[in-house]
Amino acid sequence: MTKRQLSPPSSDSTTPRASVQKSQGPTARKQARTTAAPSAPDQETRQTATETITATTTTTTMTMIDDTSPPPAVTWGDWMGAHKTGADVDQESERIDRQKAAFGGDTIARLKDLNVLIVGCAGVGVETAKNLILSNVGGVALWDEAACEEVHRGSNFYVTSDHVLEGASLAEASLGELRSLNPFCRVGVLAGGLGDEVLLSKDVLGTHRPYAAVVVTKLLPKDELFRLNETARANGIAFVMAVTNGVTSSIFSDFGPRHEITDATGEPTQTLAVSNVEVIAEKPRLLQVDGVKDGDKVVIVTVAQSDHGLEDGDMVVLEDMREGMEGLNGKSVTVKRVALLSPTAALVDTRGVAFKSAIALPTASVISNFERQYDFYKSAFDEGAENVGKKFPARTITIFNRLALVLDGENGEKLLQRSGIASIDIFGEYQSGGLLNQVRPPIVKQYRSLAETLEKTPVPQMLRGEDWELGKGVDVHLSISAALEFNEKNGHWPRLHNSDDASQLVQLSKEISNARKSIEGACWSQNIQYGFAMGEPRDLDEKRISRYSRLFMAELSGFCAFLGGAAAQEVIKATGKFTPIDQTIHHDEVALVGDECKSNISPLFGSRYDHQIAIMGKDFQARLANQRIFLVGCGALGCEYLKGLALMGAGSGKDGKIWVTDMDRIEVSNLSRQFLFRQDDVGHPKSVRGALVVKRWNPSVNIEALEKKVGPESKNFFMTHFGSHYQCAGMHLTMLSAESDGALSFLTSSKWIEIYVQGFSLVLTFSGTLGTKCNHEVILPFRTSSYNDGEESDDNEAQIAMCTLSFVLCPINFEFGPSVYEEFRQDPGDFLVQLASMEPVEQSRSLRMTKAFIDLQEEAGGKIDFKGCVQIAFNRMVKDFRTSILDLCHSANEMEKSSGQKFWTGTKRRPRPVDWTKPIPLLMEYLFTTANLYASVWQVAVVRNRDDFQAIVDEMGLEQPRWEPSGEKADLSKGDEEAGNYGMGNDVKSRQSRVRWLYADDLNFHIDFLTAATNMRSWNYDIKSSARHAVKVTAGRIIPALATTTAMVCGLVDIEFCKLVLGIQVEGSEKFLNSNINLAAGSGNFTTFSPDPPIQISTGLESPHPQSFTSWDKIELQFKTKELSVEQLVQYVSRSYGVTIDRIFLHDDSGDKAIYNALDRNKLDWSIDFEDNGKVTVSEGVFTQWPQLRMAVQMLGRLPSGSGQRAIFKSQVEKVKGALDQTKESFVKKFEGPVSKAYYQVYRPSEDGEKQDYFESVFRARDYVTLGVDCHTDTEEDITLPRVKYIFTHSKE
Repeated sequence: MTKRQLSPPSSDSTTPRASVQKSQGPTARKQARTTAAPSAPDQETRQTATETITATTTTTTMTMIDDTSPPPAVTWGDWMGAHKTGADVDQESERIDRQKAAFGGDTIARLKDLNVLIVGCAGVGVETAKNLILSNVGGVALWDEAACEEVHRGSNFYVTSDHVLEGASLAEASLGELRSLNPFCRVGVLAGGLGDEVLLSKDVLGTHRPYAAVVVTKLLPKDELFRLNETARANGIAFVMAVTNGVTSSIFSDFGPRHEITDATGEPTQTLAVSNVEVIAEKPRLLQVDGVKDGDKVVIVTVAQSDHGLEDGDMVVLEDMREGMEGLNGKSVTVKRVALLSPTAALVDTRGVAFKSAIALPTASVISNFERQYDFYKSAFDEGAENVGKKFPARTITIFNRLALVLDGENGEKLLQRSGIASIDIFGEYQSGGLLNQVRPPIVKQYRSLAETLEKTPVPQMLRGEDWELGKGVDVHLSISAALEFNEKNGHWPRLHNSDDASQLVQLSKEISNARKSIEGACWSQNIQYGFAMGEPRDLDEKRISRYSRLFMAELSGFCAFLGGAAAQEVIKATGKFTPIDQTIHHDEVALVGDECKSNISPLFGSRYDHQIAIMGKDFQARLANQRIFLVGCGALGCEYLKGLALMGAGSGKDGKIWVTDMDRIEVSNLSRQFLFRQDDVGHPKSVRGALVVKRWNPSVNIEALEKKVGPESKNFFMTHFGSHYQCAGMHLTMLSAESDGALSFLTSSKWIEIYVQGFSLVLTFSGTLGTKCNHEVILPFRTSSYNDGEESDDNEAQIAMCTLSFVLCPINFEFGPSVYEEFRQDPGDFLVQLASMEPVEQSRSLRMTKAFIDLQEEAGGKIDFKGCVQIAFNRMVKDFRTSILDLCHSANEMEKSSGQKFWTGTKRRPRPVDWTKPIPLLMEYLFTTANLYASVWQVAVVRNRDDFQAIVDEMGLEQPRWEPSGEKADLSKGDEEAGNYGMGNDVKSRQSRVRWLYADDLNFHIDFLTAATNMRSWNYDIKSSARHAVKVTAGRIIPALATTTAMVCGLVDIEFCKLVLGIQVEGSEKFLNSNINLAAGSGNFTTFSPDPPIQISTGLESPHPQSFTSWDKIELQFKTKELSVEQLVQYVSRSYGVTIDRIFLHDDSGDKAIYNALDRNKLDWSIDFEDNGKVTVSEGVFTQWPQLRMAVQMLGRLPSGSGQRAIFKSQVEKVKGALDQTKESFVKKFEGPVSKAYYQVYRPSEDGEKQDYFESVFRARDYVTLGVDCHTDTEEDITLPRVKYIFTHSKE
């Protein structure tokens, strides 16, 4: 047997975890969690801490099963987070919030059962291990006995110079930092061989579980590789191979002869509310349901949604069925779509209001109406002599708010029997309630072995779609087979830049291809058209195969990141979640190989950059070192970008530099994907800590961390900060990571960033992720479309994720109300002045909120303490969840008595009121969270301890008021009261603080309150309650984020970055690659494409003037020796393009300000003249600005000269004349003065202070302004011109 050793596991992943579940009391919980999160400042400390944890766990486990621990005094609120402090906090759960949003709780639990063997710990291996550990699998074992070399530091970010000097193995060098990524995942090193007994171990890393997957990240000898694959297949172990060789990467996935996929895409399923159920005793001919014959009985369900989104044969689970149908709850049933036949000539508009109103009727009525329509048109058709023998034209209209339940046959009978229902006729007694929850049945797939796939894949998939269709994957596939044969014959792999080895590999590829020609479905060199094998021989691409051989031993960090993300995601699919790839995907980037000048790519002297030099050359490395890069965002994507840039050596030269900005701070939930950070980093700036880490990896990198949010408010800072650097050495690239927290709100910031990159003609790359979905785009100056060319919406982005229940379950808005009230409390007079400037809706909102908080203080007797907060919370609870419910039911009962019609039908459920005299845990949970939120508002000390809170409530003796019908209907328009002081003295107006909704912090009661409030309303209406995490994801707008997707897409961007440094954009944008990939949905969702060309914008001008331009273009005007006046600028633009100028203003400024406005120029022709006879002559244009003057002029013309009233009207005219003269003087001064001075006067903030100082500093630092021009032709047609970059020299004034 092969000897093997395992390093100590990294945490108490299995046995202690089971003990935690059995433990009793807070003491046990505290001790258990204390061992779960060690600090990890450096590699040596992290490893020592890990070993200490293992030793401590044994003692802790003994403590946790101590039955003498006292039970908790209260039985409510265990699910809440705000009462937990210190060691009671579930740090593991906090870490994986974003993953849980993407995977779901069941998959997260199954991930803990996965143990994974990583074979190979160079770039791909360490990337895969990192992503799996961050994904919180149960354990990761590393195998790679190769000694560390300096070149490994170009792809394995955990290999240090000390590891190289010590001759440590790659696995050992990677262990310490990998362990520190996640204390809840066991990580160990496997020593010795890779015999079957290793793969079939039943106790991996002390977890008492076997391996669930093996990932091979470097090619092994053929016999060993195929044996590992077959052993894995035979024992239900997923097998993934991810290898990169030079500019070629390949991933292979094998889940064995039988693999069950429980959720193919991970997309949310439909939940449909039932509004009616009807039994059609005999299906009429017009009613179309697949598989149901005319005359058969059919059950039709109408749903509240306008489009159920289901297909024939989909399955749903029935829930909340009532009135004798309770037995159906939890049962699965197949559904079919419902359609109706309609005469083609009827031209029914299914999107029209009439149709929507028609299908809102009961199904029987809908059918009856369609039958009358059908018979009318059919009769008219039959009467036509020309239609004899012809088929009546009719079309099928699907009714998307209806479904048919498949209850016929044996399955239907069994369903009814299990439900205790004698006949489907019971559905005809439906009154209200009912939900249809879509379920996806499992999919079973069969996968082929690696040996079979290498031989029998006629058209292997390529990442680039065009390459796939042209069959270029055949050459890559044959190259891998040939490399395995080469190793078997020679005992080594093809050597770097070795021509003899390359020639031999080409010959082996030919022999393999020829041998397979007679094998059906084999991979051999044949013509491929549009992705289909044609069976006609073609020549091998010898250049591609030779290149594969010569670069076989090299690996680039971008390919490593791409494969590491994709391979880790394949392993996760062993849980049954998501669809594996089918089964191979290759990516070959020949554009990265330069001129291959021998002196440029060799000799190599043992640098960490040797592999990059071997592929792209020494001149590439020199240019790379002097790149100047602005990275926006240092979250998950930003961390990956920083890693890639540091590994490559970008910004490490004399003129090179990286700027990274992110104003966000590190949170616990970031640690599951932002791999540069550890527990000790929580609370610190992301950009600063991220820069420190990569600087430690590569001290040569020049990097500056900024904590600035990117957006309109910081536009001038970045334009000025980088403007000077641009003029000195040149910014080369802006990298934008689409993360909605921290440095940017993506849509807002990306629009500004593109203004910046377009202004300086820079390259922009950006990427974004959403769970398993990701995309990236390369934007090249003047060659591709820009982000701002598209129409995007930021409706889904909000500065604050407001409580959606604020006006239903939470009448007091904790976000807006306190801040408005505090303004009123401090200065009622100033508050009223501010009201006058608000829009009516905002005025009403401010008044209602202020009044509401004053009323609450009155309820509490004028002074707010914690008991007052409890009383207010109790009053709110009674009003919202009892009184309002009783009032609603009473009104409905009265309506039913008067009308004789039932009110609670369909989706309208009769609610039930809460009852304090019959308490349920939810009441105390709501009271606890709401009282503490009010305490936060009034700056009263909160009470976190539930026992103490229970004691306060018991002491207060809260009593539920007696309910009596009010006899009044609620006036929903009420609330627009006058502000005033409401008769309240200052002794009542307690100080308040604004509560900002922060959903990542479990200690602030926010998520607890929303969950309790949501579930209180759910209890009222007897619907399923919501889990805390589900509420957190929804209310907090938590974007699902995964380490796997992030690493993969950033790897692709790193590859594109190399192309940019090489300068191949001059060869055309088609050399570059954009992507849109969903790692969850299989091979068909790996979509890549070339960037689109820039969008042409029509100017409206005629030749010889430019008739179109792109968003990259600008009109550049340089007048450094003598600056233009505004008048000269107007004349220059007007003369150059044959247009009339309407306005010149600051580009992208949406306000009314302008340095030139033709309307103001027209005022020069306006006049107000007093005649000798006392009359006044006024230009007509004056009245457009001063309409009140018309009456004064008329009165001066009518009143006699001796009238005493003339002086009043004359005074009015003289004031307007003075204002007009002043306007003219001001305009002329600006019009005849320099453009820069006009800009300064118009756009300089009027208020003194920080804004004005900031404007001054920016203005002095720049020598240009970017202007927009509105203009038209002589025929009044609007003309669109590019932005104008006006460059000037500052005066010495």
